[in-house]
Amino acid sequence: MSTTTIERRELGRFLAIAGQRFESGEGLTEMFSRAVDAEWHHMLATPEYAAFSTEHAGAVLGHHEMNGTGPIGWVAAYEEVYGPLPEVWFTDEKGVLDEAALTRYRETGKVVAEWDCGPTSGDGDDAAPGPR
Repeated sequence: MSTTTIERRELGRFLAIAGQRFESGEGLTEMFSRAVDAEWHHMLATPEYAAFSTEHAGAVLGHHEMNGTGPIGWVAAYEEVYGPLPEVWFTDEKGVLDEAALTRYRETGKVVAEWDCGPTSGDGDDAAPGPR
C-alpha cells in the first residue's frame, strides 16, 4: 500500500513540469497551491528531498520566494501529461477548497492566481528564471 499523499504526488508532477521548463528555457513555474507548497516545505526539510526532486525533475530544484499574480503559465503543459488539475491545486494548507477558483478553471481551462514562491534550478544562484 502506498503512503504517498495527493499533495506529494502533485509536488512531484510540479517539479517534473518545472524541470522541463528549466531545460527548455521557459519562464517561471509559479507555485500557486498552498496545499502543495506546504508539502514542498515539508519535503525540503527531509533527507529524501534530493532523491525525490531528482526522480521527478532530473535535478535537485531549489525553492525561491517570489510574489506575483496573474495567469499560471504551466497549466497546459501539466494537462498535456497528466490531465486536468485536481482540486488540491485550489486548496489551502488547511484543506479548504477555493470553489470559485476551481469553477473558473473548469469553465475556462485557465488559472489566474497569486503565488509567493517557485523553483530554482538548484545550481546555487537561487534565482528563478524570468519570462522569455
